[in-house]
Amino acid sequence: MNDQILGASCIATGAYLAWTAVDYSILAAVEPVGPGTFPALLGGLLVGGGLWLVLRPCPLPPPGAQAPPWPPVAATMSAVLAYALLFEWLGFVLATALMALAVGLAFSGPWKRVLAGGAVLAGLLYLLFDRLLGVRLPPGLLSLVLTGPGG
Repeated sequence: MNDQILGASCIATGAYLAWTAVDYSILAAVEPVGPGTFPALLGGLLVGGGLWLVLRPCPLPPPGAQAPPWPPVAATMSAVLAYALLFEWLGFVLATALMALAVGLAFSGPWKRVLAGGAVLAGLLYLLFDRLLGVRLPPGLLSLVLTGPGG
């Protein structure tokens, strides 16, 4: 039953995201990929995943099945919340690297490997979105390092 509740909430959230993305079409005539494209795609994926969760058969857990690892899940949810709250201030690269570090450590990853993976992930995603797709991402604290306090 928990999967159906999660699926229903994904359907509602995805539908809301896709519906509100329709209002983002202000620049759509200027750019081929408008500001509503990514929220609409994300909304569609959420609705599709939610439908799958609601409609698929829900088998009983096998005997001896373990409970989910709640502490790492809670740590991941906290990291995502912190990411959302600090995204503008820290900037995309730093916030993404720190979130990847927190999630990796929550699931007992070796800290050097998790730190390197988070930095590479943040750098590659920055190049993909900011440089290749033209989606401007907030520089945050890195702007102070790159341009100085007055720049």
